[in-house]
This record gives sequence, C-alpha cells and structure tokens, in this order.
Amino acid sequence: MEKRELICIGCPMGCALEVSIAEDGSIKVAGNTCGRGDSYARKEVLRPARTVTTTVKISGKTGEVLSVRTQKEIPKDRIFACMRELKDIQVKTPVYAGDVIVEDVADTGVDIIATKTVL
Repeated sequence: MEKRELICIGCPMGCALEVSIAEDGSIKVAGNTCGRGDSYARKEVLRPARTVTTTVKISGKTGEVLSVRTQKEIPKDRIFACMRELKDIQVKTPVYAGDVIVEDVADTGVDIIATKTVL
C-alpha cells in the first residue's frame, strides 16, 4: 500500500491529509474535516492538474510583457510543454483581459487567455 501526505488547498483550513492507495487502486483519505478535502486528495493522486500563469512578450514594446494564464487547469505533466510553446509568443496590442492568446496550448484542449488589458 502506498501512502502520501498532502496539505489540502480545498478550503482555508489547510488540513493535513493522508492518502492511502491500495494495490487494487482503491483510495482512502484521512485527515480531512470537510468533503472538499476528500475530493482534492483523490484528484491530486489520480489526475494532478494546475492553472499555469506566466507572461508573453508584447511586440513593438521592448521589455513590456502581458500576463496570461490557462483558462482552466491542465494536466501537471503538460506544464513544461505549455511553457515551451509560450516562450516565443509575441502579441500585438490592443489586447483585452479575457482575449484568447493561444488556442489549445500543448494539445491540452485549454486556451491561454490574457489577464489584463494593454492598449
């Protein structure tokens, strides 16, 4: 049986979770004080995902960057592919918060969106 220790980020309590993964794949979560802890632990063990935030260059504006993020979480193992794809991106102004900067980044099915407006 494999055991993992996690700190839950599902609510402000920050519970110390102990996740036990049995040989048959069943999962037992202990230490959570609410249902969000159980959901968080199972997701983190089975399909860890993250929201990626970074910046991309603005063409014609030396040294200026645009903050961007994934529209939703992407699989954790696709983060480096996402960052490689964004490394050479340059956007033209105007850009508005919420504009799609890159569609389907790193073949994840998730778009990269602007988080601020730059005129």
